[in-house]
Amino acid sequence: MPSADKISMSSSSQRQPRSWPSHVQYINAPRYHPSVPGPVRSFLISGTNPAPQKIPISFPSTSLVRVRYITEPSHPARGQNGLFAVRKIPPRSHIIDYIGEVHCQDRADSDYDLSLFRSEDGDNVGVDASVMGNEARFVNDYRGIRSKPNAVFVESRTLEGELRMSIWSSKDPVQKGDEILVSYGKNWWRSRTAQTNALPNFASSKTSA
Repeated sequence: MPSADKISMSSSSQRQPRSWPSHVQYINAPRYHPSVPGPVRSFLISGTNPAPQKIPISFPSTSLVRVRYITEPSHPARGQNGLFAVRKIPPRSHIIDYIGEVHCQDRADSDYDLSLFRSEDGDNVGVDASVMGNEARFVNDYRGIRSKPNAVFVESRTLEGELRMSIWSSKDPVQKGDEILVSYGKNWWRSRTAQTNALPNFASSKTSA
């Protein structure tokens, strides 16, 4: 997702990538918030549903991507981070899981919150990577960059059975060096537009600390 945070070159954990924002906790497996009811958590971790099982790959999915600070003047996310392919990725291939905090809260203000599952009891489960997550949190929307996305969000289960949201390549291969781009969806943009329109007129003159 979009981020105005420039990548730092220091690393505070052996597990995190060499370049990672110091204020974001790097995790490579989901963290479950207490708001997730026990039965829902059990279903997410080991339940069954129509979501497909991921196709096994011969190398770690994180080796397919790297996070890069965007400097191109024409890029709509200039000054932010993006997700880029470090090797050619075949069509319809699993790229990386979207890792974050799994929760059942209303986090409308988070730009990194994806909907994962809705239970029969009405529990809405989301995955929020605003303060903890992996490389997938930096994937950008295709608008203003390409004519269409070259990747998609797919709900799938790991080989161990855990339900996750993942990023997969679309029907065309992703070339080495290409930015991986998805569609955030109309609801995401509609929500952000509504928030922007609700701001006072002086908001545009606000400077960052």
